Amino acid sequence: MSSDVAVPATPSRSGDISVGALEATLRARRDAGHKLLVPYVTGGLGPHWVEVIQAMVAGGADAVEVGIPFSDPVMDGPTIQEASGRALAAGANPVAITDALRRVEVPVPLVAMTYYNLVFRAGHKRMARSLASAGVTGAIIPDLPVEEIGPWASEADAAGIDTVLLVAPSSPPDRVERICARARGFVYAVARMGVTGERRELGVDAARVVERIRACTDMPVCVGVGVSTPAQAAEVCEVADGVVVGSALVRRLLEGEGPDGAAAFVGSLREAID
Repeated sequence: MSSDVAVPATPSRSGDISVGALEATLRARRDAGHKLLVPYVTGGLGPHWVEVIQAMVAGGADAVEVGIPFSDPVMDGPTIQEASGRALAAGANPVAITDALRRVEVPVPLVAMTYYNLVFRAGHKRMARSLASAGVTGAIIPDLPVEEIGPWASEADAAGIDTVLLVAPSSPPDRVERICARARGFVYAVARMGVTGERRELGVDAARVVERIRACTDMPVCVGVGVSTPAQAAEVCEVADGVVVGSALVRRLLEGEGPDGAAAFVGSLREAID
């Protein structure tokens, strides 16, 4: 089970705020001089998606983001929309995904990514405890704004789930401060405006977003949305602590590459950022 992850001694970030398992693990990796690699897979995508998680860890992932499919994934572009549709058509749902994750044996943290509709329908406490019982130590809910996060965050904190928050290029300075103060695990720096998907170029927004985050917190900062190649991953890791890669990997899975293809691609990312 993923809860077997060896967690460093828990530090305190500031005041009485203790650092959760996800953040402690990523901080320890960063402080030891490593760049952080967080690949994404859509839960329920094909019969071997659990093996894909294990393959990505073997390829060098420091944590794995697992999408719980939703029918209207507003942050996601065509690739992950297609993956979510396939998974839902095959019967994927939050209970099935968490049940499967309970059987996953990996030595790195698992982070669930889903949308607030599913969290609200399940109930904050039920969802948080369900994730925790499956060995998940982090959650990303991109359509839940920091201004409305209180009820979920209280239950997540109590269950030991680090809630990762996103900072976009358009986020004003006062909002960046609020996001960083409430974020747990790591801060997700959005590389460019728009939905997820592969991009030929990342532009300059990523570096600017990372700089604004670093002015507010010393939490790990990982850049995602649009990062598609090993070269791009290395580029963002020149300014950030790590990188989140989703669509480029999911496309390979949709094309039938399977666990071996996932391991090879993640391995190429690992080699590039190291």
